Amino acid sequence: MWNIMKYVCAEGIVYRGLCGHRYADKRRSVRLWVGGPFTHQIHAVHNSVPFSQTHVVTSPPWRVLFFGTDSFAEESLKHLFASSCCRQKAGSAVVKLLEVVTLPKDLPVRRFALQNQLRVHDWPNVNVQDRFDVGVVVSFGCLLREDLICQFPYGILNIHPSLLPRWRGPAPVFHTVLHGDSVSGVTVMQIRPKRFDVGPILNQCIYPVPENATAEELGETLATMGAKLLIDTLQNLPECVANRREQPSNGVTSAPKISTSMSWIVWEEHTCDQIDRLFRAIGSRIPLRTLWMGEPIKLLDFVGKFHTSLSGAEAETPGTVRYDRESDSLLVSCKDGRVAFRAVMLKKRLSALDFYNGYLHPFFLKKLPRQQKKCVFGSYKTKESDTPLGREAAHKVQNV
Repeated sequence: MWNIMKYVCAEGIVYRGLCGHRYADKRRSVRLWVGGPFTHQIHAVHNSVPFSQTHVVTSPPWRVLFFGTDSFAEESLKHLFASSCCRQKAGSAVVKLLEVVTLPKDLPVRRFALQNQLRVHDWPNVNVQDRFDVGVVVSFGCLLREDLICQFPYGILNIHPSLLPRWRGPAPVFHTVLHGDSVSGVTVMQIRPKRFDVGPILNQCIYPVPENATAEELGETLATMGAKLLIDTLQNLPECVANRREQPSNGVTSAPKISTSMSWIVWEEHTCDQIDRLFRAIGSRIPLRTLWMGEPIKLLDFVGKFHTSLSGAEAETPGTVRYDRESDSLLVSCKDGRVAFRAVMLKKRLSALDFYNGYLHPFFLKKLPRQQKKCVFGSYKTKESDTPLGREAAHKVQNV
């Protein structure tokens, strides 16, 4: 555990230490030690000589070093820039100095920084040199070294789009939608070395997840909420640090990166609601997929659950696909009903009508061998032994 120590001297000069370092002025001083989430101890210090001595600001505006990469991080950077001395009237600014650390690529954070004449450092070439009061890291994806963290008097803050400790990891927004959470939010925490998302909480804000929200929509909302919560935290930074609280040990869940392996629909197991949540979580980045006659096929333009009752629906084999002229959609049977798609991608993009004319029309079906005349999408499972089409189909899928 690392602490912030503040030394208030007779003339108002404040000294600080991190990671248990001890500092004191030659004159009589009073030391406030933040030793834990709610621990305060006052000690009198007499005539001890410091081995390091640095002036530390105790109120805004702050000198901030920002770490970030993507559009989610860019929103926080925009709010920091808008709250800086060059953009605010004297006395109302939260940020005095703002510099940026990002990866050496063409990224949203780099573009914004360069457009607004902010100094940019390419990771990992970072030299703090006691020039900053606090660091801010948002959607950066790289673990920061302990010696780097300890160079900031107030540590490094992180904006995480979930109510920690729920959904620790790189993809909290996607898992929030995928698992149907009704409540989400943002957390401002202090980072710790060697592990992501485990540090003490400084501030949190709750957000009810709108019905049918996509991950993209929720992410945009939480990015703005997180940026505003960051500014609120910086306005009261010493108080927030003093009252920080450790994350509870219960309620911890993991939010690993999304991958193409998540996009396969298992018609026998997935319900209409699960398919809907899967599409809203990853559909904008990774199309949902299934198998058609042993070939991978992407399912596009998801319509949702098909509510019209059709004769014999309960008896249909999961994966059975039909064309519905009224809705101009492909209807596919799953565990508890039917879902609809308006297009697919086989060798090229095909509308629902094009797919029907080319693959489901009776004229096409009568040309097929008897065993292939069923109009059924296949379910691909990761284990070859569970793959309905065996090793050959599994090999094709893994090489898509």
